[in-house]
Amino acid sequence: MPSLTSALRAHLADVLEWEDAHVTFDKAVDGIPLASQGARADGFPHSPWELLEHMRLAQDDIVEFCNNAAYEHTKAWPGDYWPRTPAPPTATAWADSVAAYLQGREALKAIARTVEDLTQPVPTGSSRQTYLRAILLAADHTAYHVGQLVLVRRALGHWPQ
Repeated sequence: MPSLTSALRAHLADVLEWEDAHVTFDKAVDGIPLASQGARADGFPHSPWELLEHMRLAQDDIVEFCNNAAYEHTKAWPGDYWPRTPAPPTATAWADSVAAYLQGREALKAIARTVEDLTQPVPTGSSRQTYLRAILLAADHTAYHVGQLVLVRRALGHWPQ
């Protein structure tokens, strides 16, 4: 029988990509036609590209915060956490962003599995900024924006029924 610690670590790694209560990131970003990646549906403030890049940029910052002993928070909210344009700047930008997001997710899963004490503060953070909090923050943030992405896709007519 696994220990509580190993079970918790496995659960934290799983929460970063599970679909028990919602659509996964992987499903939400799959199959959006190139022409719609930068489209803003009526009544929605963000395009699929903006949501994808925002999720990637935020997650990259969390990973950097956890893994870089010399991390300094230099990004300005909200501008540095959103892309500058509503559409991908190149034909490969969407796939590149998805790949980078997945790489970051794997890095967070590795943190969940390997950091000795997840309740300890990240060295460059405040006392409440623990590794556990960072992982849960990333999972919660992604879940929120995946929901937005699904709604935008439905409004654009690109969501499986």
